[in-house]
Amino acid sequence: MPSSQISGKAYHNATKHSYLSVQLDPNYVDASTQPSSFKIYPKFYRRVKLNLNNPVHSFISLTSAITLEKVYKDGPYKLRVNPSAGALYPTEVYVQVRGIEGIVNGIYHLEVENNCLTLIYELIDDGLESYIIPGKSINGFIFLISCVYYRSSWKYQNRSIRYCLLDSGHHLGAIAASAFLHKRDIQLIFDFDKLTLNSDLGFENKEFITACVVSGEVQDKKIRHLRLKIPFVCGTDYFESNQFIEDAYQATTLQKSRQQKLEYPQFDFDKDKFYQTVWDRRSIRRFRKEAISQEDYLYVVQQLQQSIPTENYEEIEIYSVVHRVNGMTPGLYKGTNLIKTGNFSEKTGYLCINQAIAKDSAVTLFFVSDYLNYQTAMQIAGFLGQRLYLTSNYLGIQCSGIGAYYDDETQELLETNKDVLYGMVIGI
Repeated sequence: MPSSQISGKAYHNATKHSYLSVQLDPNYVDASTQPSSFKIYPKFYRRVKLNLNNPVHSFISLTSAITLEKVYKDGPYKLRVNPSAGALYPTEVYVQVRGIEGIVNGIYHLEVENNCLTLIYELIDDGLESYIIPGKSINGFIFLISCVYYRSSWKYQNRSIRYCLLDSGHHLGAIAASAFLHKRDIQLIFDFDKLTLNSDLGFENKEFITACVVSGEVQDKKIRHLRLKIPFVCGTDYFESNQFIEDAYQATTLQKSRQQKLEYPQFDFDKDKFYQTVWDRRSIRRFRKEAISQEDYLYVVQQLQQSIPTENYEEIEIYSVVHRVNGMTPGLYKGTNLIKTGNFSEKTGYLCINQAIAKDSAVTLFFVSDYLNYQTAMQIAGFLGQRLYLTSNYLGIQCSGIGAYYDDETQELLETNKDVLYGMVIGI
C-alpha cells in the first residue's frame, strides 16, 4: 500500500466514532465561546462592492453568498449558499482576477459578510499560476478555497479535519453551481504546491489552502511567484491550535491524486429554477416519513454520476439505503444495483448517532472511497454532496449532510472495508 494512502487512512481512522467514543466524549461546548466565522481585512484595504446586476460580480458573489439570517438567543446565524457542519463555516475564498475589465489585476479576499472583494495583493508579472499550473497564465479567475480550521475544531476537535475538507468540497460545489448559472467552464485542481502558497499568503498555521478552481483563458506564459509575502490576518477573533489537524493536513498535502481525463458535466436544469434553488437551499432537520418517486430518485442518481471537471480525482462509491421510494424494494443498493433487501431504517438511524433524519428519510446515502489522496477524496465527497443538495432541492426533495456516524459499524452494514467519508439523507 502506498505510504500516501497509509497516512490518509491513519488520520481518518484516528477520528472514527464508535458507540463507546461518543458516550465517553459527548463534546458539549459553550456557544458563547464560538470564534468569529468571518474573516475581515483591515479597513484601509481597497474594496470592490459586488453588484449582482454585473455578471462578473454576480458570478463571484454567488459562490459564497449569505442567503438567510436566523437570530437565536446566542446571536445571529448567517446561512450561506454552501452548507457547513454545525453552521461553523471554516472555509474562506480568495479570487485572483486577471484581464477582467473594470477590476484591477490582483488577488482578492471575498468578504462574504459585506459582499465585497478586498484587494490584498496587486499583480505585476507574478501570480497564483506559478504555484498551481506553472508555465501558464489564466485570463480570468483563480479561486482558492482555504480553511480557518479553529472555527470547526472549536466544536468538533480532531474530527474537524474531516469537516473542513467536506466543507471545502461543498464550497467547490457552490462555485460550480454559480459557474453553471453564469455559463462559465471551470476546472477543479487539487494537486499543487499548497504549502508554499500558504506561506506566501501569510496564513501562518491558522489557515490552509485545500483546493483551487480555474475559470478563464489559459495562455502559455511564465508567471513568477508572488514577489512579496502577504501580511498575516487571522480569520478568527481568537485561536487555539490543534496539532493533530495541522499534522494531518501536512501529511496529506503532498500526496498525488489519481488522474483522469478532464470532462465537463452536462446538466439540463432550468436556469431560473436552479438559480432559485441555489438561493433557497437549506439543510432539513426532520422528515415527514413520506416516499419519493422512483423517477425522482433515479434522476438524482443520474446527476451524481455526471462528470466532475478535474484531472485530479478519487473515485467515490455511493451506497444507498432505500427506505421509502415508490416502486423500489427497500434495502441496500450500490448505485442502482440491489445488494440486500430489508428495512434498515432503524439501523441507519442508530448508525448515524441516533439521528432521526437518518431513519425517517426516503434514502440514506453513504459515500465510500479507497483513495490515494485523502484531501482530494474528502473534497470530492463534499462536492458530490453539494450536487446532491441542489439536485434534490431542485425536485422539491429535502436533503441534509451527516458527518457523524459509527464508522466501523457502517462499514459492516455496507459490507465494505473502504473508508466511509460522508453520510447524506434525502426525503420529504
